[in-house]
Amino acid sequence: MSADQPRATPPRVAAEDRGSTLIADRVVAKIAAQAAREALTATSGAPPHATVTVHHDIARVRVSLELDYPSDLAAQCAAVRARVAHRVEECAQMSVPEVDIDVEHLHSAHTRTAAGRDRRLR
Repeated sequence: MSADQPRATPPRVAAEDRGSTLIADRVVAKIAAQAAREALTATSGAPPHATVTVHHDIARVRVSLELDYPSDLAAQCAAVRARVAHRVEECAQMSVPEVDIDVEHLHSAHTRTAAGRDRRLR
């Protein structure tokens, strides 16, 4: 083949014959955890943690988080559920039929003040 001849274009392969893309559960979990952080405006606890089980194109998500109290816990959990489902569907192209939320710890102004006082005394 000489330099002045155009290259031959390979034939196009139908989408169903090209293969598939697999996204690891831990990658989807990172997407879900980041989405949960985005949904929570200001919390004083540890960042959210997500675990995911993927079966075909369906992701089952469980998010563990810490919330400030008093606050509207139900509204915060609903915001996390909606944001996580939307981001996983958008980024990983997976259906998310449910997002389970585990509230592992509640932080109140009183417990934050007491914990800070305990740290200074030691």
